[in-house]
Amino acid sequence: MERNFDEELVELRDKLVTMASHASASVTNAIQALVNRDDRLARRVKDEDAILDRLEMEVDEMAVQLLAKAPLASDLRLLTIAMKVSQNLERVGDEATTISRRVMALNREPQLRPPEDLSGIAAMALAMLKRARESFIAQNSEKASEVIPQDEGINAFHRNLEKELTDLMIRDSASVRRCLNLIVISKSLERIADHATNIAEQVVYLCEARDIRHGAEQAVA
Repeated sequence: MERNFDEELVELRDKLVTMASHASASVTNAIQALVNRDDRLARRVKDEDAILDRLEMEVDEMAVQLLAKAPLASDLRLLTIAMKVSQNLERVGDEATTISRRVMALNREPQLRPPEDLSGIAAMALAMLKRARESFIAQNSEKASEVIPQDEGINAFHRNLEKELTDLMIRDSASVRRCLNLIVISKSLERIADHATNIAEQVVYLCEARDIRHGAEQAVA
């Protein structure tokens, strides 16, 4: 028997929740691998990236099929936003994979600096991602709007760390490879926060039909 539109929409949302949980777990495990210098865990994160790739394709396929059945303009918005959310979540997984690769490279050399700063900023990025996911599930634009300003704090952290590590490379040529790997990890965390911000902006659009990307305040008919 053919399922109705609402049942399929619930299944699509459930798949996005699964995808968000997996993306968050991948980042958490990648940072845990950094803290514990754990090659096995880093390799697992890299190997499991295919799960997010598959989920993104499944979400897109479901959304495309549902677009033909969507009875309301709000349903069309939800389905197009669902595809954008899945794309951002897949890219979070890509960043977790990048972190894992850099962790394995760092583990081949003596530790340059304690990883507490990076694990702290990772916790901030993951908190942003969690709140963005919750705002999407609840379709709560107020909660989504709270995520967006937090991105600048992570951007500032990355800029400061990049400058600190660049100065260290100038002073100590033996540190160059390790510094570059740490800069890439920091940049990946910044991008994860960017993806959380993207999801939050898309939730505002979904709930209020307002496009606030790039500082815009454009209402959509």
